[in-house]
Amino acid sequence: DAAKAAAKKIGGKALAVECDVTDPMSVRKAFDAVVSAFGGVDIVVSNAGAAWQGTIGQVDDETLRKSFELNFWAHQAVAQHATRIMQAQGTYGVLLFNTSKQAVNPGKDFGPYGLPKAATLFLVKQYALDHGKDGIRANAVNADRIRSGLLTDDMVAKRSAARGVSESDYMAGNLLKREVTAEDVADAFVYLATASKTTAAVVTVDGGNIEASLR
Repeated sequence: DAAKAAAKKIGGKALAVECDVTDPMSVRKAFDAVVSAFGGVDIVVSNAGAAWQGTIGQVDDETLRKSFELNFWAHQAVAQHATRIMQAQGTYGVLLFNTSKQAVNPGKDFGPYGLPKAATLFLVKQYALDHGKDGIRANAVNADRIRSGLLTDDMVAKRSAARGVSESDYMAGNLLKREVTAEDVADAFVYLATASKTTAAVVTVDGGNIEASLR
């Protein structure tokens, strides 16, 4: 319903498609619908994710496997189907992935989330390496502490209280001392989508976090 509402707001240039990204057949059907509606695929943002938690020495296999299904395998399914379409088109294209600072800066008890995110970061570079010859670019955004379905207002309240700081100070806990928003992340994706000579790049959108920096 949310996707349909967003598509309606955008107008005739948008299509809402229901897709289970952990099911390759569902992913294929979604791409078929997009190609049927618009004639092809030029830009893909692979955005799905959920933050499973657990101490890595005690976490059960089911939790870890579920996290890999969504936080790694889903990205592979989306990228693979998109790549096949882009190759057939012969008009280039770009694969964009929403990874996480967890990919390079592990958080305590966040191994089930960080491990597949690290694998997805490698996946980005592999697509850039293997399909640069096809004119297909692959880039990623590493964001941190963004209000979203993964970091709800309730979670922000609890985490800031646990640290003895205000919610605004918690959200601005970076080098720039400024809260980073979903719009900031979207801006990074737009940049990477249009930067025609940039591939295998990871852009951090976190207000500055040296521990999570790739530079």
